Amino acid sequence: MELRSVGELMGLLYACREAAVPGGGPADGHGRALRTAALLRRTRPADKELQVAGLVTAVGGLLWPGDPEGRAERTADAVRPLLGERVACLVARRAPAHAPADDGLRRLREAEEEGRTAVFDAGVLEDWRTVLELVAARNSRPGAGDRAARGHHLPGA
Repeated sequence: MELRSVGELMGLLYACREAAVPGGGPADGHGRALRTAALLRRTRPADKELQVAGLVTAVGGLLWPGDPEGRAERTADAVRPLLGERVACLVARRAPAHAPADDGLRRLREAEEEGRTAVFDAGVLEDWRTVLELVAARNSRPGAGDRAARGHHLPGA
């Protein structure tokens, strides 16, 4: 599966809110994703790709609920065409190529862990549409793949 539009991705993110874990009870993938992205926004406000990676990891549990081992890599493959190589690498839990000094992966893991237990108002999903559109638009520009391969980050918006 490939996500081809921000609208399609937003639909999946909204569906995470409705998902249920096997055995009953609502899954909090939606809330955790919002908290993770909000924490990343606070600590790395200019790094939109990192924030988006924290937000979109939630769709893996919805798309591949029976594949916890391969979920991160499959989710990365799904978001790569829309959001770019760096976001995909972060979602897959591996350091982006040619960016050994990138501490984004470490920060993403910390924010995800904190997002599991933190209690604060992380806003609503619709607040992230513009950021998703920005990352998707920059990824679709000619040369975007070359820029991602060199490990450059998006400037603050």
